[in-house]
Amino acid sequence: MVFSSLIFLYLFLPLNFVFYFLCKNLKYRNMVLVVFSLIFYAWGEPVWVILLIFSAAIDYAHGLIIEKNRGTWKAKAALISSLVLNLSLLGFFKYSDFVSQNINALFGTNIPLNDFHLPIGISFYTFQTLSYVIDVYRNDTRAQPSFVKFLLFVSLFHQLVAGPIVRYSDIAQEIDERHTNLSEIHSGINRFVAGLGKKVLIANTAGEIAEPFLNGDLKQLSTVGAWIGIILYSFQIYFDFSGYSDMAIGMGKIIGFHYKENFNYPYISKTVTEFWRRWHISLGTFFRDYVYIPMGGNRSHHIRNLLVVWLLTGLWHGASWNFIIWGLFYGLIIILEKKGLSKILNKIPAFISHIYLLITVIVAWVFFYFTDMSKAIGYIGVMFGIGGSGFYSVQDSMAILNNGIFFIIASLGCTPIVPVLQKWIKDRIKDWKYRELVFDICQPALNIILILLCTAFLVGKTYNPFLYFRF
Repeated sequence: MVFSSLIFLYLFLPLNFVFYFLCKNLKYRNMVLVVFSLIFYAWGEPVWVILLIFSAAIDYAHGLIIEKNRGTWKAKAALISSLVLNLSLLGFFKYSDFVSQNINALFGTNIPLNDFHLPIGISFYTFQTLSYVIDVYRNDTRAQPSFVKFLLFVSLFHQLVAGPIVRYSDIAQEIDERHTNLSEIHSGINRFVAGLGKKVLIANTAGEIAEPFLNGDLKQLSTVGAWIGIILYSFQIYFDFSGYSDMAIGMGKIIGFHYKENFNYPYISKTVTEFWRRWHISLGTFFRDYVYIPMGGNRSHHIRNLLVVWLLTGLWHGASWNFIIWGLFYGLIIILEKKGLSKILNKIPAFISHIYLLITVIVAWVFFYFTDMSKAIGYIGVMFGIGGSGFYSVQDSMAILNNGIFFIIASLGCTPIVPVLQKWIKDRIKDWKYRELVFDICQPALNIILILLCTAFLVGKTYNPFLYFRF
């Protein structure tokens, strides 16, 4: 099930809120959330809910063992056991085919491949449970004594299959005690609807327009067309993933959970280092706190540490060479920035630094999109005038003329212009007598319009992917 489906919007989510708010006791509210979260996860392939519960049980038990034997060899053994079991599960389900394919290709063997689909969201919930066990071992948090509450942390459907990666310590207190009010509910609804609009109206539209450019014959693709296609994909993946995060944060806020921000307008950055402080923030902080710093961080072997982190970042996104190359590409660029490139970028005009960032990120998305490396290299070649059908085509003109307004809206949506404009308006009318009344009317009206538009876009549509479900 995806957030941007009519079943979720008009059946699952309303029923969840009805049952949740009918319960006055927090214990029963938590049970309602667990039941609905397991139904949500089991909707597509019910068998994988067993793996989710098994993974949660493993780390629940290991957390209790560490808590009981803190400071002893048993605690360290439990930590190692948890790491081995979790990474083995992730390795088997996500990476075993990749390893087998490469062994077969290198040595001419015939190792059979798995015939099952990747369990949705396995990378997200594995990282969440791993971070919990590590934090308990470090004494950064106490072990959760209730399995139901721990299962709630692992399975909470808001962020289960596509993040943000929520650490136990971030919501531990709210699992045991949380409150909400009309202001929080109103804010949560606004955030959810904004995320839904980003996903359905912008991400899906960008993906549909990009399809013929990205998946057509490279020999028929022009240089301008290649740039149009990958720029549209850059819009799609940003609005898809940030929209999902907005919806998760909004739903959490409605019932009293406060998840951390996962995006902060990454496309306005001037360096790649800054970009990755603004893009998928929860993943970046996970690798920083649990891989980079324990390996020595900036103190020792920082180049090695960076390469390891970016190799793992690439592998986390997928078991394919294109993701490894994508991750190492970013790792090398960030090393260059730390070795002096960032000082140069800080001295030159800001718009040039910004252009550098955009070109780097857009080229990197090519490696992210194409699992076939020969096609990725061929596509980049067309972007820079090598191969293809020439510089410009009629198809490019039609795409620009027919979607010019969309390009402008998507471009502005990548910037903080909307909140800045809202603040500017509020500041200008702060002494106006009917200021609050106008905003109290306008925001709900805007939400209703956005929901109706999203519904109209979803009716009869077959193109409605969530890109990060596959990770």
